[in-house]
Amino acid sequence: MNAGDGNFDVGDTWVVKIGSSLLTENGRGLAVDRVAKWVDDIVALRSAGISVVLVSSGAVAEGTRRLGLEQRPESVHLLQAAAAVGQMGLIQLYESNFQRHQIHTAQVLLTHDDLRSRERYLNARVCLKSLLDLGVIPVINENDTVVTDEIRFGDNDTLAALVANLIEANSLILLTDQQGLFSQDPKLGDSELIESAAASDTGLMGMAGPGGGMGRGGMVTKIRAAQIASRSGANTIIASGHQAHVLRDIGQDKHIGTRLFADQPLLASRKQWMATLPACGELLLDQGAVRVLTSEGKSLLPVGVKSVTGSFTRGEMVACVDESGKEVARGFVNYGDQETTAIIGKPSQQIEAQLGFVNEEELIHRDNLVLL
Repeated sequence: MNAGDGNFDVGDTWVVKIGSSLLTENGRGLAVDRVAKWVDDIVALRSAGISVVLVSSGAVAEGTRRLGLEQRPESVHLLQAAAAVGQMGLIQLYESNFQRHQIHTAQVLLTHDDLRSRERYLNARVCLKSLLDLGVIPVINENDTVVTDEIRFGDNDTLAALVANLIEANSLILLTDQQGLFSQDPKLGDSELIESAAASDTGLMGMAGPGGGMGRGGMVTKIRAAQIASRSGANTIIASGHQAHVLRDIGQDKHIGTRLFADQPLLASRKQWMATLPACGELLLDQGAVRVLTSEGKSLLPVGVKSVTGSFTRGEMVACVDESGKEVARGFVNYGDQETTAIIGKPSQQIEAQLGFVNEEELIHRDNLVLL
């Protein structure tokens, strides 16, 4: 698995994500001394010409502690309240530490709606790039105070990867409480640190397991984040936030943690945006349709679809999966779910006979489709 770093280059624009367990001492309170050291590292990186965007977890955990709750809330409303309270302490901590170096910070809260809209996506992109040009450190989190379960990013690893796509960062740095990705749970013995691999390597998920175990907890989302980041050419490093000067050492090209390098062709800007959108439904494709999409660059026709799941309308994003359940593409569909169900498996010439009208002969046009 440690087959070299490919074209690994940390570059001059980073997205750094810091997890809740690191920031809040596993829920006991904000790790003030640790944050100060990370900030010092980021300042050193800036002096070396590296721009950094921070994606910070910890608001809900800090809010839970401040409110005196015994455990993380389960209801959406209490989670939103805890996030609102916790954000105050979290941002104050970053602001005061960067002010020690006369550096300004900016709080940026995002939801999936901000990325679903092309206009808002571009606005967010321009805003973040403008902040970096002004020498400001953006501190990003999911807007937990307004989101619901249906529109949550779900984890800040994914959010960080989407931000890396948004600003076309060179590197995604995921700081965790583990040294990196191991071949298996270190508690089981005979495990080894995976020093480097391609982000697209299908064997990585098997090593990460379902998540939740010591040495492996949360690794599934980190691997998925690396795959998302690779769509815009960003390499990923998974490393321990406990290590002294970890960010500075990465900037000096010291080999730390697990390096997952981008090895897929870069997507055009619009298709990078499309790849960030949540799917409203799913189309199961036959082998012929998968081949046509992935090898021949053609549009998806109804005849190549075997089944439809989910509820969607014309123009919404749907996922295209192969017979093993692997997502191979996604795109904007030309028909709603009921209309799609009526025409799948049939040649395009029969669409009018089935529906009484024709929007397009393709179910998804190739210009509105992105391969994954």
